[in-house]
Amino acid sequence: MAPTTKEGQRAELHKTIWRIANDLRGSVDGWDFKSYVLGMLFYRFISENLTAYINKSEHEAGEKNFDYARLGDSQAEFGRKETVEEKGFYILPSELFQNVRTQAANDANLNETLARVFKNIEGSAIGTDAEDDLKGLFDDLDVNSSKLGGTVAKRNEKLVKLLDAIGDLPLGNFEDNSIDLFGDAYEYLMQMYASSAGKSGGEYYTPQEVSELLARITVVGKTQVNKVYDPAVGSGSLLLKFEKVLGKGGVRQGYFGQEINLTTYNLARINMFLHDVNYEKFNLAHGDTLTDPAHWDDEPFEAIVSNPPYSIKWDGDANPLLINDPRFAPAGVLAPKSKADLAFTMHILSWLAVNGTAAIVEFPGVLYRGGAERKIRQYLIDNNFVDAVIQLPPDLFFGTTIATCIIVLKMSKTDNSVLFIDASAEFTRVGNKNKLTDTHRQHVLDTFITRESVDHVATLVSNERIAANDYNIAVSSYVEQEDTREVVDITVLNAEIAHIVARQQELRTSIDEIVADLEGTR
Repeated sequence: MAPTTKEGQRAELHKTIWRIANDLRGSVDGWDFKSYVLGMLFYRFISENLTAYINKSEHEAGEKNFDYARLGDSQAEFGRKETVEEKGFYILPSELFQNVRTQAANDANLNETLARVFKNIEGSAIGTDAEDDLKGLFDDLDVNSSKLGGTVAKRNEKLVKLLDAIGDLPLGNFEDNSIDLFGDAYEYLMQMYASSAGKSGGEYYTPQEVSELLARITVVGKTQVNKVYDPAVGSGSLLLKFEKVLGKGGVRQGYFGQEINLTTYNLARINMFLHDVNYEKFNLAHGDTLTDPAHWDDEPFEAIVSNPPYSIKWDGDANPLLINDPRFAPAGVLAPKSKADLAFTMHILSWLAVNGTAAIVEFPGVLYRGGAERKIRQYLIDNNFVDAVIQLPPDLFFGTTIATCIIVLKMSKTDNSVLFIDASAEFTRVGNKNKLTDTHRQHVLDTFITRESVDHVATLVSNERIAANDYNIAVSSYVEQEDTREVVDITVLNAEIAHIVARQQELRTSIDEIVADLEGTR
């Protein structure tokens, strides 16, 4: 019997995904194989999305029995231009996922069929506003890769299994408003692969509960924002949390981000589509944000969230142009070449709207290291841009056990202080990682919103005091941890010791008397 509750449905879906991912993988490394599973999931999604869109239009026009999937390709051509303008792509009926799957087992040239279909889907957007959003989306789903098998027959055998497995996933019907299951399936796959891939996976995936905390911090007191941005967008999961937090339409002008890794950039765009974010609502770019930022014409942003890579190398002062870059110049110094963390921070601050908030996951060293990083912190504190610093628990992220922190930036603050929050104990152990539960997240958020000192939890510290402390902004420097050691009453302890000594003396006397008696009886 199929599960009826949403959680039951989700659990069943996750169990099925876990099984197919392991059954299908074979000799292909898990982190590499995710591109095949996610790419095929995307192919199914856009096929069903398009079919549901066209069918709805025809049904509303009175054609109650119309089914786009059964239409001939030549008949379908009439709707191409209008549909591409609305959806950003077009798929002919014969090239829909469900129809290709039906023929797959008997198609000796299945690899060629799929290659042609993917090329045609991307080609449908050429010359339109959606071209950049569709271009290269199927590049990582290489149907001719030897990873799938040593011969064409073996590759096609694997592709048939992949089509069937993805086709059998219980993702509901678009007409039933169950499409959030596609996005949920994607998020679960990303988390699953990141968990098993260690560092290589963790670089591209931020746990959902951390993503949600970042989003909620940036929209405190707001019901909607203009644009959201992530300069190290990864799989896009941080940006997509805003729809959960604010609801549909809560982000008025869309989602913006940039990613340096091409495969991850493709995954981020796929993630947008799988969460039913249409092409005109997102603008993701491929490239190096620090040296070649793509969104000069789109900034400033009202909400910025990011989990940039920790302590990576960048050009720094080896590139003479960067010290004059308006993003970095105000601090008068560049982040060290071996540690780009605060370069991302300066970039984010530069593109933050006057009424905006940024929440950035940071490596702990940036809070207290000297040299150029101290000078950048001085700039941030002296100009009153740091709103809060939150110490997170250790072992939250895939690929690292380090206890990271969140730095919250604002352009317009109501005081000249920084709120330091110690959330290092706000976690529950789940499997082999720590996890922020709903209760933990809410406690951190409530503390952030209240903005008052609480013993052993939070301290509101003036910028002057931070300056006097050499611009150290480590939470442990300002929030005293609770002393959980047992309090000892020294007077009572001394009395107990005196009693023990007296008792000991009594016992010795008794023993001496017993020994003397025994010796006297011999």
